[in-house]
Amino acid sequence: MLVVAEQLDASADMVVDQLNQRDVPVMRFDSADFPQKVTLAAGHGPTAAGWEGVLDDGRRSVRLENVRAVYYRRPGRPVIADTVAEPYATWAQNQADAAMLNLLSALPVRWINNPHYDRIAAHKPQQLVAATRAGLRVPRSLITNDPDAARAFAKEVNGPLICKPVLGGRLHTGEDRALMVATHSIEPDDFDDSLRLTAHYIQEAIPKQYEVRLVAVDGNLFAGTLLGTSEKARTDWRTDYEHIEYGTTEVPDAVATAVRRFMASYGIVFGSFDFAVTPDDEWVFFENNPAGTWAWVENRTGLPIAAAHADYLQGNTA
Repeated sequence: MLVVAEQLDASADMVVDQLNQRDVPVMRFDSADFPQKVTLAAGHGPTAAGWEGVLDDGRRSVRLENVRAVYYRRPGRPVIADTVAEPYATWAQNQADAAMLNLLSALPVRWINNPHYDRIAAHKPQQLVAATRAGLRVPRSLITNDPDAARAFAKEVNGPLICKPVLGGRLHTGEDRALMVATHSIEPDDFDDSLRLTAHYIQEAIPKQYEVRLVAVDGNLFAGTLLGTSEKARTDWRTDYEHIEYGTTEVPDAVATAVRRFMASYGIVFGSFDFAVTPDDEWVFFENNPAGTWAWVENRTGLPIAAAHADYLQGNTA
């Protein structure tokens, strides 16, 4: 098995631990270590069925043709030696990134998730279309840089609104620690010409009985609940972990069917879904992160998510 992930990744650690307990040979590395610490030598013959060769990190090595599954989880981008000046350093990084990503993606093996499918599945605006087609309810949403359009949307909703990033990730401000741009409440009175500076993702605020981080692995669904006990936690639970109560819940059959249909539409086997459950017990889809975190769900609830990963990678599926 190949595990391609950052060095500090609790989810990857838990999957590797499961595979080690099952005596499954594993090589774990981070793409950020290529090409300085990882050596790749792969060839493809005129009639070969696939790529053959060796991947070596100085401690372990694996022949590509012997790989049976890959757990690909948010590895870093290749780091080029300081001795390479710009613009050649950026060019070299792109070459290394494309080589590793595309070569691994060409392996005819089990994937969680194939990175090419993963990237497409991460697009939030497209997710709303896929979710509604799959049969899930989604919030009324607007992406705009037009203050007038934002005001018209607010009038249509006639209720609380939130704003969140279109693209996930952290904001690097030059400080030691990057900032997370959280979901936050927004008032129509705030809509002014500053909206024209970039795209804004505005949604109706869904009333929440509680929220669900639903982790899907090869059709198995693990639903951890989050009950925010502060206004910050209820708006975006990532901003106030001290005021969250954790639990588990059953996934309604209609939601489970729709989630599996959503996954199949992207060709992925793993996803971390965010839902709100309204006071009327209706599940509302917010988004799916095809490389989302889940270690905390297992640690807080005991749901066997790492074991489900290992089962799929080993081929132990029903």
